Amino acid sequence: MKIKFLGGAEIVGKLGMLVENQGVNIMFEYGLRLIKKEPPEFPMPSPEVEGVFITHSHLDHSGAVPRLVQQFDCDVYCNDLTMDVASLLFFDSIKIAKAQGYDGILGYTDSDVKRTWQNYRSFTMGETLPIAGLEIVAHPAGHIPGAQMYEIKGHNTTLFTGDLHTENTRLTYGARPIQCDNLVIEATYAGRNHPPRPKTEALLVQRVREVVERGGTAIIPCFAVGRMQEVMLILKDLPYDMWVDGMGKTVNGYYTDHPDFLRNIKEFKAAKRRFNPVRTSSARDKAKRGQVIITTSGMLDGGPVLHYLEDQKDNAKSAVMLVGYQAENSNGRLLLDKGMVETPKGAFKVNCELMTFDLSAHADHDELLQFIEGCHPQKVVLMHSEHREELAQDLEGDYEVLMPMSGEDFEL
Repeated sequence: MKIKFLGGAEIVGKLGMLVENQGVNIMFEYGLRLIKKEPPEFPMPSPEVEGVFITHSHLDHSGAVPRLVQQFDCDVYCNDLTMDVASLLFFDSIKIAKAQGYDGILGYTDSDVKRTWQNYRSFTMGETLPIAGLEIVAHPAGHIPGAQMYEIKGHNTTLFTGDLHTENTRLTYGARPIQCDNLVIEATYAGRNHPPRPKTEALLVQRVREVVERGGTAIIPCFAVGRMQEVMLILKDLPYDMWVDGMGKTVNGYYTDHPDFLRNIKEFKAAKRRFNPVRTSSARDKAKRGQVIITTSGMLDGGPVLHYLEDQKDNAKSAVMLVGYQAENSNGRLLLDKGMVETPKGAFKVNCELMTFDLSAHADHDELLQFIEGCHPQKVVLMHSEHREELAQDLEGDYEVLMPMSGEDFEL
């Protein structure tokens, strides 16, 4: 089985793993990488593929899939929830690309997304699919609802994790090791460990209480897929006037429509009832007078969060609570570094209190080591990481460790 990463091996983003077996090509992921004020980045061009397997809906794993469908009319394999959310993100990417003047660079249109739907083949956890002389088995990956790993069975067994989380969260159950000969695993958090999650959740609740009780508004920018829903579950028992705004509202509906992918649908429905959805401009005005606002975008680069920041920027009693990674050149990183955010109207200073909380949906360094040990592989391929060498140091001697670069051929 020949393998080549077309992207995402030595960096986080634009992941794509090409597998060739018996003269047939299949793809695992085909994502894009978004950089503020820059055109989107894509994996290397692909040869013709028979099918593409998506582990989950985040754009760094799925965002370029319509380009493959446009080129090769290939089948698209994932589960129903992933396809629903990915399609939402595809259409949103087209909208954003047009607004930023990058629609031609994006390389696909609404009609290509509709064609992707036509080529979609439902493939969910526990099912087995024969393709390219191989058998593919889907397993839960933790990370976000719908995320799944792919076990590739041929002369030997290879597990491709996509993004994974091994700890149970309020939203999903953690991934469990799968026995395999070869393990192709993300190493996003190599060299870093998360603080204990129960302590982080309790601290978030405590800080929200403090902000509201002193008369401020808690503004919580969130990724629309996964993080917004997780924070809603954490805060759902608070007795405050709480709102949700942005694309995450639609994702909330998809999660409700696919309850089997959630750890506890009853709890999630209870969380939805506690938060008022912003659907109109008048509702947004009411939300500005609310006490807790969970809103997109998670890195503050657009979306409703900018309205709330501008409204509260001079209120020292209010707080901006960052619960996700803030990439270089993002508005969130600018806020962390300089206390400023940029908008189409210009930059402004934010005088609210700034707080950060680690609610990552990725396995950390020690959790990755434990997962690898549980899989008992002979070879470990580290991918989707800018710090994978730090994990490799703890693996050497026990496993054959590979750290391929994008564009490099190797065999498993």
